Amino acid sequence: MNIAFFVGRLIVGAYYIYNGLNHFIKLGQLTEYAKFKGVPMPQIAVMGAGVLLLVGGFTILLGKFPEIGVVALVLFLVPVTFMMHNFWTVGEEMRIAETVNFTKNLALLGSALMFLAIHEPWFLSLGSSKK
Repeated sequence: MNIAFFVGRLIVGAYYIYNGLNHFIKLGQLTEYAKFKGVPMPQIAVMGAGVLLLVGGFTILLGKFPEIGVVALVLFLVPVTFMMHNFWTVGEEMRIAETVNFTKNLALLGSALMFLAIHEPWFLSLGSSKK
């Protein structure tokens, strides 16, 4: 089970790191979309979101300070889910895509919170002697 958890951590951590980096690589595009969605100070919001994703991703990937990572992911997922993927306010042509992203984010939020139930130190975490 430890190996499965470790592989899952690598996948989930890499997912968040990839998306966090994309917030900086595609800063212009994401800023325009955030502006379209009515996010205040959209460029700062996109960069802040990228930092939260990176913090969450690295803490999960490395298994170090996972509580901080979960808080970062919650701070990212809750507002983004309800502000950016508000399927109930969009036209029929966008409703399916926004619903998919809304429900995906809720699932990611649930999985992030489940990390809090795993006793530390995590298997093969940075600085851990637990093998």
